[in-house]
Amino acid sequence: MAENLDLHTVGDLLHHYPRRYEERGQLTRLAELPLDEHVTVVAQVADARVLTFNAGRGQRLEITITDGSGRLQLVFFGRGIHKPHKDLLPGSRAMFAGKVSMFNRKLQLAHPTYERLDADSGEGAVSAFAGKLIPIYPACKGLESWKIAKAVDAVLPQAHEAVDPLPPAQREGRGFVSLPEALLKIHRPQTKADVEDARQRLKWDEAFVLQVALARRRYADTQLPAAARRPVPDGLLDAFDARLPFTLTEGQQKVSAEIFGDLATEHPMHRLLQGEVGSGKTMVALRAMLTVVDAGGQAAMLAPTEVLAQQHHRSIVEMMGDLAEGGMLGGAEHATKVVLLTGSMGAAARRQALLDLVTGEAGVVIGTHALIEDKVQFHDLGLVVVDEQHRFGVEQRDALRGKGKQPPHLLVMTATPIPRTVAMTVFGDLETSVLDQLPAGRSPIATHVVPAADKPHFLARAWERVREEAEGGHQAYVVCPRIGDDQDEPGKKSAEDEAEKRPPLAVLDVAQQLTAGPLQGLRVEVLHGRMPPDDKDDVMRRFAAGDVDVLVATTVIEVGVNVPNATAMVIMDADRFGVSQLHQLRGRVGRGSAPGLCLLVTEMPEASPARARLGAVAATLDGFELSRIDLEQRREGDVLGQAQSGVRSSLRVLAVIDDEEVIAAAREEAVAVVTADPELEGLPELRTALDALLDKDREQYLDKG
Repeated sequence: MAENLDLHTVGDLLHHYPRRYEERGQLTRLAELPLDEHVTVVAQVADARVLTFNAGRGQRLEITITDGSGRLQLVFFGRGIHKPHKDLLPGSRAMFAGKVSMFNRKLQLAHPTYERLDADSGEGAVSAFAGKLIPIYPACKGLESWKIAKAVDAVLPQAHEAVDPLPPAQREGRGFVSLPEALLKIHRPQTKADVEDARQRLKWDEAFVLQVALARRRYADTQLPAAARRPVPDGLLDAFDARLPFTLTEGQQKVSAEIFGDLATEHPMHRLLQGEVGSGKTMVALRAMLTVVDAGGQAAMLAPTEVLAQQHHRSIVEMMGDLAEGGMLGGAEHATKVVLLTGSMGAAARRQALLDLVTGEAGVVIGTHALIEDKVQFHDLGLVVVDEQHRFGVEQRDALRGKGKQPPHLLVMTATPIPRTVAMTVFGDLETSVLDQLPAGRSPIATHVVPAADKPHFLARAWERVREEAEGGHQAYVVCPRIGDDQDEPGKKSAEDEAEKRPPLAVLDVAQQLTAGPLQGLRVEVLHGRMPPDDKDDVMRRFAAGDVDVLVATTVIEVGVNVPNATAMVIMDADRFGVSQLHQLRGRVGRGSAPGLCLLVTEMPEASPARARLGAVAATLDGFELSRIDLEQRREGDVLGQAQSGVRSSLRVLAVIDDEEVIAAAREEAVAVVTADPELEGLPELRTALDALLDKDREQYLDKG
């Protein structure tokens, strides 16, 4: 159990809840079994027959089981056939567990383990399964659901010793059952109402304990010291605002006001800035950085890749003009220096950048995680802006925060819209600001799915559209899921991958086919992550300057490329990208005044989930709506930072998307409890529950978050 399911204590096992329940009267729907997964089914044997093969030398037993909705084939080979042949007579019922595979276009279980459910199969087994609802546990090979059930039976009496984390007033006020009772009801329910009671209670516990942990973090943050950075009249910021060629959107003004409010306090700001691709987050962040420079501090912006850091640097220097030329001839009077720091810089340039940081000459630095190295010293780091949160490890943010004399203010930007409850759960320690309007002059993007396999002429038309855009003086992107060498990118093959057995389209191959074929005569260039940084930069610069018509690239361009003249994007094998990734990519076109066009090319069949996903992306430009769809399709665990911390998700019954009200209510109660008693001295049981949730690794993970 420890090895495969990460269950180490009696408490862990008691909190390993059934995934679902089978009713003795009803059976699992065999018609809906997922391929390649371990399943447990309850069914009746319809017929059994022994067949010989290899000229009579080999024997195999084939058993057909049925549940009313469908039939499923079981096969046993060799010596292993005698016992099941005797046990599984037509008409008998049993639970079967195994991995669903496909043979001769039919689903089957090969050598499943089974547990009979007959009256004559021994007193113990009968009473264990006599309950009307049979719990089916998340299981793994070698540990079938019924073995877990027997282990749970052995420890269930200890449930009475479970320490109840809820303050009694809260439990009674919400009408919850006690924790021991909830554990009994979720493992051994008599009725469906029992399951519901138990789930409501356990769900609340998870939401509440997690929100208390986050509320304590926020409270602790308000106790930390930080230097207040207040705007200075007639300083760098005012000079910058005065030369902006456009007015800020209402949203930008509102969010800027929230940020300036935070910067003016003597506690570190911890704010998450969410904004659609192109909603002007960089502008908001830049104004915050200039405020800090005005107040005598320095600001650092961290980007996930070199390409991005270079772009941010270029666009910030362009936006600031001579205000970015501090200490140089021709620099404006309030000017500061804006330096770039990346891993691939030459030694001399790097030395100069480090010097500018330590002397305070550079007010603004933009870089990759090279900024975090020990050698990098700041004169007075006042603000850290992290771009694209989801690419940035918690430890990295932590290291950068340690560079200030006092903890610097922190602004985290993300272009992946995060539904409110997920933000409350994952970034619950950050205050959230949302930019939800696009700057004036941005054009809508039309998105269409191009089913290349069903309708090949659609693909031909897609290339004609790209040619038309290029001939009209615009530019286009073609995005592929791979670079193109023999090494297949590592990663699990999904069932759909297996079904099509075709490697994803690669940049180099596609570029070659296009230049020789449908885009002959246009200027086509490639861009991917394995190119030397200078080459990448050169291609990007020429594309931005309009010297390249079509850029065939990997997702290197997903974040931050700003080419207003690019109006079309064709995404090859679009089904291989996630929903939010497609939305991010699409945000690269339509950044100027001409309308954008995004074509999602796929070979997936019409009824597949992948096509449904692409349809959803084509149907809406609202990133928040798409992020909900995305989350509903992925598992909750991914949401809770498993991807970031590698620790298993502590959520077992709470569903971040469906339980929006529970999470919001739990957050309110948690804030009230922590405000009244920050150390939880009056609530020792709640402290115990917190310790269980935040074992050392998680505690550190939350701390660094």
